[in-house]
Amino acid sequence: MSQRLMEPIELGNPEWIDYAEFGRRFVTHAVTESRIEAAVAGITGRELAIGPFNLGPAGLAGFLARGRIGRPEVVHRGPRITYGVRIPVSLAAKILLGGKRLGLETVVSIDLTFHAHTADPLLVVIDIPQVRRTDVQVLLRLAAADSVAEWMLDPIAGLLQREVANRVNAMLRDPGVMRSRIYDIEAIMARERSPHRTRTEFDWIDYAEFGRRFFPRIVTRERVGEFATRLAGRQIEIGPLRTGPRAAAEVTVRGAVAEPRISDRPAENPEADSPGDADIALVRFDLVVPVSLDITVNVLKDNHYRAEVEIPLVLTAHAADPLLIVVEVDPPLREDVRLEYAAQGVRAAALGVLAGIRKQIVAQVVRVVRAELADPAGRTVDVAQRIDRLL
Repeated sequence: MSQRLMEPIELGNPEWIDYAEFGRRFVTHAVTESRIEAAVAGITGRELAIGPFNLGPAGLAGFLARGRIGRPEVVHRGPRITYGVRIPVSLAAKILLGGKRLGLETVVSIDLTFHAHTADPLLVVIDIPQVRRTDVQVLLRLAAADSVAEWMLDPIAGLLQREVANRVNAMLRDPGVMRSRIYDIEAIMARERSPHRTRTEFDWIDYAEFGRRFFPRIVTRERVGEFATRLAGRQIEIGPLRTGPRAAAEVTVRGAVAEPRISDRPAENPEADSPGDADIALVRFDLVVPVSLDITVNVLKDNHYRAEVEIPLVLTAHAADPLLIVVEVDPPLREDVRLEYAAQGVRAAALGVLAGIRKQIVAQVVRVVRAELADPAGRTVDVAQRIDRLL
């Protein structure tokens, strides 16, 4: 189902950017600290059970730990949209040595680096690395001094690193957690269920390619048509105009814009002076704006005509600073406009005055349509605002 894309916003003089730069800005804006944390929030509160294990010569000592995964948090942001993430682990551990239970204070955390990647067809993926033993930081201290048990701290630390890494890796492979790290932008914009949320293998693309794919997939004929349909029903009123010998004829024109027709325009390289996108084809559409007119020519009495006007336009989707989509409209030219009319009644047909003011009527209709299209607010979408609302 097509969802609304174009929503009126205020726009000054836009600073154009190309589709590739748009892609880089999109990912930078979309991948925030909160969304990085949300990618692994599904493991928060999960229980850990480690042991019992026998340690030391002949298994003289026993070890057991129980705990939970804490809330992951971003601790720093690096270049190229990378984030350092720390996952705390709370553990209550015990050592059984010679029939005596010894308490063990533990501080355990996992330090990982998350990367934001883009993938085919239009995915933003939080790439979570596999946890290695060396990613698990372990600090241990006996609750009470016991020189006999001190020797066990190093082997227990190594055991905890291995076991925590294995268990957290299993949690991160959970389908629910995997889904939380995949953002299907095409499905999100359409508010549809994504077919890609369960994927584990990806065809990676760079941010620039993501931007180039974004426009033909998101700025579609159906969505741009939402803007075009707003023209339907707009009233056209021209005149009265004086024409003919000694300006004896008075012409009045009344009408309305009918439902515009929009179609895909074959891809073509932009002109050298087009704003941005100098190296790729722009997303463009052909738009025909039909106008139905009732024309009255008064020469001694009213003579009526019915006219049909078609104004061809070209719409071009541009990217603009900071993260805007702007649909530009090439101004209509009078010579491109088609006008057909029929006289209503024998006298009107014989009068023939309309042929003399045909260009004048076309010019007036074009002027009205240009004025309707002049305001870019209805042709602009703030993508950053849309992302924050939908993600």
